[in-house]
Amino acid sequence: MASASTTGCLPDGLYTALVTPFVSDGNGIDFGALAALVEAQIASGVDGLVPCGTTGESATMSAVEREKVIAAVVKAVDGRVPVVAGTGSNGTASTIDHQRRAQGAGADFSLVVTPYYNKPSPQGLIRHYQAIAEATDLKVVLYNVPGRTACDLKPQLVGELAKIPGVVGIKEATGELDRVAQIREVTPEGFGVFSGDDGTSCALNLFGGNGVISVTSNLLPKEMVKLTHLALHRDVDSARALHERLRPVFSALFVESNPVPVKTALAMRGMMSEVFRAPLYSLTDESRAVLVAALDGFE
Repeated sequence: MASASTTGCLPDGLYTALVTPFVSDGNGIDFGALAALVEAQIASGVDGLVPCGTTGESATMSAVEREKVIAAVVKAVDGRVPVVAGTGSNGTASTIDHQRRAQGAGADFSLVVTPYYNKPSPQGLIRHYQAIAEATDLKVVLYNVPGRTACDLKPQLVGELAKIPGVVGIKEATGELDRVAQIREVTPEGFGVFSGDDGTSCALNLFGGNGVISVTSNLLPKEMVKLTHLALHRDVDSARALHERLRPVFSALFVESNPVPVKTALAMRGMMSEVFRAPLYSLTDESRAVLVAALDGFE
């Protein structure tokens, strides 16, 4: 597998969309728990880490907090895997600020979600990503999650965005498997298509994807590394069998809004406090029972 430094592209594989551990009152970052989580991830063989994305509750973190989290992850990683920093926001100027902070903190790539709430036009999105790509030397991975943003990067638009120097891939979280082929038709060789939906990631990678940016791998990194690499190597039978074993977990980790279930599960394992940033709140008793049942049999 070629390294990012030699190709300029995001290497294939399993990337964990890291949760952000908070201290007990929710007003600060638990950097000790974060460092321990990073170490556990790398020990499990992940191909990269993504701090300050949706799973990291970045929308309720200040710019300074995001910068400090990225810097802490970069320090803990110590060059062992790529760090893809979430820098997106709902404004171009604020995203550029996050981008510059991420570069200063030592990130290798940036993950830039479409501007949420604003619903920009295609031309507005092109200008948005052009400005971001030109602002720093960080390579940009687009992030398409219309269920959260009300903004969908259609394949033809992805093709236009892929022409911008420095835009090297996309995290595609619609769960629509045909998008891999559609995006491949309009983007250059080497443009990465990464799943942003754990439940369909195996199929997307069997259909020609480059990997996944995963929520589940916070909790089950070894299993998600294995599933992703089986799919990337087209070992259909083995990948399908592991996917079926993990399928109840995929469902349970989205029984309520991400990242509440996965952080709850990590807290059950004693890896961090069960603390969320408002307006996110603890799982209901019913959802907690679903989560516990799904994780039965996993260490």
